[in-house]
Amino acid sequence: MLIAAVTSTLASRAVALTVAYQMYQLTKDPLTLGLLGLVEAIPALSLALLGGVVADRTDRRRILLLTIGVEVLCAALFALYAPHAQAGGIWPLLALIFALGIARGFSDPALPAFQAQVVPRELLLRASAWRSSAWQAAGIIGPALGGALYAWRGPQGAYTVAFALFLISLGCVLYVKSKGRPAFTPGEPLGQSIKAGLAFVLQRQVLVGSMALDLFSVLFGGAIALLPVFASDILRVGPTGLGLLVAAPSVGALAVMLLATRRPPGRGAGRTLLLAVAGFGVSMIVFGLSHNLALSVLALVAAGVFDGISMVIRSATLQLNTPDHMRGRVNAVSGMFIGASNELGAFESGIAARLLGTARSVWLGGIVTLIVVAATAALAPELRAMNLADIED
Repeated sequence: MLIAAVTSTLASRAVALTVAYQMYQLTKDPLTLGLLGLVEAIPALSLALLGGVVADRTDRRRILLLTIGVEVLCAALFALYAPHAQAGGIWPLLALIFALGIARGFSDPALPAFQAQVVPRELLLRASAWRSSAWQAAGIIGPALGGALYAWRGPQGAYTVAFALFLISLGCVLYVKSKGRPAFTPGEPLGQSIKAGLAFVLQRQVLVGSMALDLFSVLFGGAIALLPVFASDILRVGPTGLGLLVAAPSVGALAVMLLATRRPPGRGAGRTLLLAVAGFGVSMIVFGLSHNLALSVLALVAAGVFDGISMVIRSATLQLNTPDHMRGRVNAVSGMFIGASNELGAFESGIAARLLGTARSVWLGGIVTLIVVAATAALAPELRAMNLADIED
């Protein structure tokens, strides 16, 4: 499962960077980068609740095999189309991104639910840190790999390597034994199953509070979608420098996640989560104001450290507070929050960059993130007082 996650993340990160930089070179419009995120978010978010129900009624391994197969096909089509993009335009690229969004609508709820079936409950907190560490390690190499391949062999070279990595991921999931279909109520209407998943989350302040904190902080404070603009027009470092910028947050996140495998954030986790998101906001303010590559990279590394802390806590909170038969639906709701914060956040970033200017939109977003943290701390006292060590015991 770890190898499958690493190779799939390597491929998806390389594809994401390659598509974003290729589209910006074709259009020179930052709003295009926001549109890219929106096109993936529409199917992913629209299908998330249905995907959660399917993950709670079906063999989750089978879902992953199907969705990774779609990723393999899309990577091959990206590689075939890349030489013709100048003449054909951006719409075929957006169509393939839309197809990947459909696959995500089903894979995002199934993957963490299946991983939780593989790991015993008493090891979930530590395993969450290991999974996140592996994901972040791939997040460091993937963008750098995509940027280097783009500079060396063009977009077609990057897409071809991603195709091979997706194939390896597919083979690894085939090697993992099926854990069977989770228990569910036979004959339960689809709408009732979806409603039960939503109610489970909304009735638990630690779940809805941590999800909302991630949603609004990344929605307004994230700058990842605009990194091609910083690399091309502000810092002037090209595709190789873009790979460095995109990888920088993962460097910080990996460092803190490896520490978390030894010392998981158990007691005082709620307070730590709020402080980490506040630190993320401050890092975005520094990045938005910077015109120096070294300072920009340092700010992004710091943002990754704080985001890594919050990611480990949010993942463990979800797994430790959710029974197995509900994990698909609860992960679907979580995926909607994450998808809204990432893809819709990318769209919001594109609009804000056009209206306010790229750099100004980023540091103002960091200020909004600090306001969000203060509001969450006031409105969610159970989240503020949360201790994961008590839940794990």
